[in-house]
Amino acid sequence: QVTLVESGGGLVQDGGSLRLSCAASGRTASTYAMGWFRQAPGKEREFVTATSLSSGGTLYATSAKGRFTISGDNAKDTVYLQMNSPKPEDTAVYYCAAHNKGNWLSRGPSDYTYWGQGTQVTVSS
Repeated sequence: QVTLVESGGGLVQDGGSLRLSCAASGRTASTYAMGWFRQAPGKEREFVTATSLSSGGTLYATSAKGRFTISGDNAKDTVYLQMNSPKPEDTAVYYCAAHNKGNWLSRGPSDYTYWGQGTQVTVSS
């Protein structure tokens, strides 16, 4: 079992920056990939980015590429999402996710086994 806890959400101005953190605990040695999803009111949960903890490989949604950066600190079992120049349309609850199914990345929420409780990000214009 892996427990994920997000932090760092809050209110940020359009064009500002914000860094989210996701700390993993439990059987983290078996975790292959971690990622971020988001869900705005009335919308489906959507993929933002993911990273392989072994290779450091990354995968980004088109909307996040060039503005958001995912990084990991294996020593701390923590993954970060650096959000630069966020826009009001980035407002959502951001969820950390992880899986231990294999060393591959996916954009599909159903491929991830473990989820955090979510942290609210609000971008004001």
